Amino acid sequence: MGDTVKYLLDEARLPKAWYNVVADLPAPPPPPLHPGTLKPLSADDLAPLFPPAVIEQEMSAERWIDIPDPVREIYRLWRPSPLIRARRLEKALDTPARIFFKYEGLSPAGSHKPNTSVPQAFYNQQAGVKRLTTETGAGQWGSSLAFAGSLFGLEVDIYMVKVSYEQKPYRRALMETYGARCIPSPSPLTASGRAILAKHPDSTGSLGIAISEAVEMAASRDDTKYALGSVLNHVLLHQTVIGEEAILQMADAGWAPDVVIGCAGGGSNFAGLGFPFLREKLAGRCSPRIVAVEPKACPTLTQGRYAYDFGDTAHLTPLVKMHTLGSTFMPPGFHAGGLRYHGMAPLVSHVVELGLAEARAYGQVECFAAAVQLARTEGIVPAPESSHAVRAAIDEALRCKASGKAETILFNLSGHGHFDMQAYTDYFAGKLQEVTFDRSLLDEALAELPQI
Repeated sequence: MGDTVKYLLDEARLPKAWYNVVADLPAPPPPPLHPGTLKPLSADDLAPLFPPAVIEQEMSAERWIDIPDPVREIYRLWRPSPLIRARRLEKALDTPARIFFKYEGLSPAGSHKPNTSVPQAFYNQQAGVKRLTTETGAGQWGSSLAFAGSLFGLEVDIYMVKVSYEQKPYRRALMETYGARCIPSPSPLTASGRAILAKHPDSTGSLGIAISEAVEMAASRDDTKYALGSVLNHVLLHQTVIGEEAILQMADAGWAPDVVIGCAGGGSNFAGLGFPFLREKLAGRCSPRIVAVEPKACPTLTQGRYAYDFGDTAHLTPLVKMHTLGSTFMPPGFHAGGLRYHGMAPLVSHVVELGLAEARAYGQVECFAAAVQLARTEGIVPAPESSHAVRAAIDEALRCKASGKAETILFNLSGHGHFDMQAYTDYFAGKLQEVTFDRSLLDEALAELPQI
């Protein structure tokens, strides 16, 4: 087999259905709760934010959900995405391990995010929605929703975390090129944004704040809905096209992974690769370790508490049981903006609690070192978020070198870093420093968790 296993316009390798891991888990996940009644959420409770088809998917326990033909037609622009064996990286590491990565950077927006932005835009357009609001951290999700909105004739307003808005002007330009409006968050346009600015005029923002602003604006207009790029069940569902393709491609390459790795902020790209392999593991067809990798500056899975919490800072969202640092926790500014979220996807959290996946955390300097090594061996510059998965894959390969075991490692390279070159410039100049969170602020945020 060649180093790259790639199928363009190959119907046999383009999934016809999304996979719902809920159907195969040994215990059902805890239900989301209405913040007022503390009773399990109903479909009517979600109607102000999402179209009917998305709500149905969010609450579904069906194993397979068909991908609509118009969505598959758009997927064909970049799917199936390539599976690549990193032979040059293997040689540089002098490891007996086999390193493969699934490369999601070939989508129009440069990341895995269009896997869910396209179906979300489609379902909203079918429901007669005219405008979408959303939040974005590093800009990958905002770019993707802007792209999808342009395909389906939807207006798109994007609240971008202010630190990323200032760090990544070209991401803003890409969103605007697709026709979206990009707003730094916290902003004076919403009550939740004004409240934050009144307390913290120099706030660098957070995904929790940006979510509050987007949800508030969506709930204020009948022609507007909210779209989310991670965390919720339907988002993770849409991303499973990654893992479904990878299972077939790994079989064609002749290897089964011993380790499956994805970076984790909200959990979507990790779940997209990992959940289909988890199904295979639960069925006894393979037995990989499944590893979620997060930043030490925002260590939701490794240091957060598994509890019911709000998904946003202003407490406008339902309560979900997840690993959380507290909805009021303000992560420090670091370059992997897409991983600066106080919570983790409830399904990812549940899988970790069940012992079906493991988690680890890295600092940004060691992740950038890994990203540079990948760029100089394989030619692809990873996004800062993806560099966490690269770091873990390299460490696993070095473990194999020390033990002499020839294991197979698969990781998700969830996006390219072409809009993140200032971060690389800072790294080469020695300006990129490790950042840590204030433990007392974390304790304060956790003390404010809802008492469920």
